[in-house]
Amino acid sequence: MACGLKIKDEESGYNKNLFCIPKHYEEDVERVFIPHGLILDRTERLARDIMHDMGSHHVVALCVLKGGYKFFADLLDHIKVLNQNGDKSVPITVDFVRIKSYCRDSPTKKISIIGELSTLNGKNVLVVEDIIETGRTMKALLAKLRDYKPKTVKVVSLLVKRTHQSSGYRPDYVGFEIPDKFVVGYALDYNEYFRDLNHICILKEKAKEKYKI
Repeated sequence: MACGLKIKDEESGYNKNLFCIPKHYEEDVERVFIPHGLILDRTERLARDIMHDMGSHHVVALCVLKGGYKFFADLLDHIKVLNQNGDKSVPITVDFVRIKSYCRDSPTKKISIIGELSTLNGKNVLVVEDIIETGRTMKALLAKLRDYKPKTVKVVSLLVKRTHQSSGYRPDYVGFEIPDKFVVGYALDYNEYFRDLNHICILKEKAKEKYKI
């Protein structure tokens, strides 16, 4: 299992004034935690590693919506470049799945998986996720995927959060291993806001109240 680029617990990020932040979020962001350029560079290397491991047969890239869409698009762009310029190439097809978690009054989350998965039968599947925290949601998705008998399944997650609530699950490929901080941006949201922020950022506490449902 890949360890990813490990960001230390004491890392506080970068002064937001050194980066371009949309005007409508300037007062909400505390710090820039992972700059957009660093995300893209790390994604390029992930694409190379994935192609090295999986690039001999047709691959179905399965995007976990909504938070994974930006990472998914950039990762596939890098894979496309490798396909065009490398000694070997592999057809990549795409599919999408959406996962909803319901907690209500119970401590046990009910997980609903929405998507057409029957097309994955006998295929090499690459699951593309934005962030893994406890790992329980991903375990539920992988259990569901097994019902459709894919040939192989690999998981790439842009972020893996170090948290005492972790189930111990680790994906096959990791972009960044981060401390237990609440982050948004690069399609990671807080109540649907901040998906349109290029950098991964740390929110101010008052912003959590401002955008609270």
